[in-house]
Amino acid sequence: MTDPHNPWQNHLLGSLPTTEYEHLSPHLELVAMPPGGVLYEAGDEVRYAYFPTTCIVSLLYVMESGAPAEIAMIGNDGMIGVSLFMGGGTTPNRAVVRSAGYAYRLRAHLLIQEFSRFGGYRNGALHNLLLRYTQAMLTQIAQTAVCNRHHLVDQQLCRWLLLSLDRLPSNELILTQELIANMLGVRREGITEAAGKLQQAGLINCRRGHITVLDRSGLEARACECYHVVKTESDRLLPLHAQLTSRIFLQKSPPVNSESLSSRHISR
Repeated sequence: MTDPHNPWQNHLLGSLPTTEYEHLSPHLELVAMPPGGVLYEAGDEVRYAYFPTTCIVSLLYVMESGAPAEIAMIGNDGMIGVSLFMGGGTTPNRAVVRSAGYAYRLRAHLLIQEFSRFGGYRNGALHNLLLRYTQAMLTQIAQTAVCNRHHLVDQQLCRWLLLSLDRLPSNELILTQELIANMLGVRREGITEAAGKLQQAGLINCRRGHITVLDRSGLEARACECYHVVKTESDRLLPLHAQLTSRIFLQKSPPVNSESLSSRHISR
């Protein structure tokens, strides 16, 4: 029987050569990621790297007024904890679970150890992969800033929905329009109007707390260039390795750690 939870659902882990994956796999721990769960606050010491499989985590900057704005979203395409191997230790951002699901986590010292296992030379697959992922995430952060400054709310919403779909296993997003407005840093009325236009065009279906994408190609046609810039750069830097599709998905996965199921703060 196929295991519904598997580390290879994360594209970074799934792209590792078998030898490096097998070196990491005994230390990967499956954790539930409840909506609103906080992985770390701004300035916290990061104790774990997280590799999402079926959830999405938002990196937020929270203003002094308390207003949040999403600067990046991370799903099965990547990892949370870039500061661990970049040498910063902490970040000024908050990491919050936006879409519930699961992730695999790895203790910070083990990630650093594996990242540096080849003496700092760029001949380790994980080392190269994480550096390329960091460049892809920087592209997303930069393009988010550009999009929020120059493009219409309709276009921002299309970009945001498409980026979310790229990181989810289905075409349904469980969230409110108020949450989307907070993520984009715009008024809720603007999101309501933009979503209404997309629904009238037959591209999405909205009901309370749910958005289902009906026509992805139509969304892509209405999105601004920002989505395509992020997608193209991500595909260029992180092509899925052959191992991702050739793995045998019958191997038993690590158990869920019950200590990490808090609805507010994930065990850090």
